[in-house]
Amino acid sequence: MRSPADISAQAASESVLQTNKVLRNTYMLLGLTLGFSAFTAFLSAAMGWPHPGLIITLVGFYGLLFAVHKTANSSMGLVSVFALTGFMGYTLGPILGMISAIGPQGVEIITMALGGTALIFFALSAYVLTTKKDMSFLGGMMMAGFVALIVLFIANLFLNMPALGMALSALFILFSAGAILMQTSAIIHGGERNYILATVTLYVSIYNIFVSLLNLLMAFAGGDE
Repeated sequence: MRSPADISAQAASESVLQTNKVLRNTYMLLGLTLGFSAFTAFLSAAMGWPHPGLIITLVGFYGLLFAVHKTANSSMGLVSVFALTGFMGYTLGPILGMISAIGPQGVEIITMALGGTALIFFALSAYVLTTKKDMSFLGGMMMAGFVALIVLFIANLFLNMPALGMALSALFILFSAGAILMQTSAIIHGGERNYILATVTLYVSIYNIFVSLLNLLMAFAGGDE
């Protein structure tokens, strides 16, 4: 008969294996979706497709996000994830096209935004994976940040103030950084067992950081999207 210690050790071992599996699958799917999103963004920019506009972007994003959550526990979840990330890449294409059309300065801005996004993501992920720190305590601040983002976003639609837009971009970066910390922590501590949902959270955070850095760099460079 197995002792309680043996049962506990086996349970711990199985938990670690499950955590590693979710983490591995999440990063693998994240890499694939980022690549697919980059492809659709390049295609959109190269073909000169117009930006769909704010309303279609929001409807498309939240509609596809809803589809991801509804299908996350089935094979259709993968289809939904690629549909969402492909759509977001398409919306990014016209923006990158306009910035790159500026010339060498535009290409430099895009490169800096890409580098900054990668640095932020890898630094935050490495911190959580190295320290194993539980970041669930950020939940309250994340909720407050989400409310602030909504208020600023609505205000900026009417006021269209450059300073407010920069504040919104900076807050998006902070909020997305918090989301990366919390999601990575949830995976390694067993709070997230669905790699599809984890991938979407990380992808959206990376997307928001990249777009926000583009906005800030364009503002500092004196450009205008």
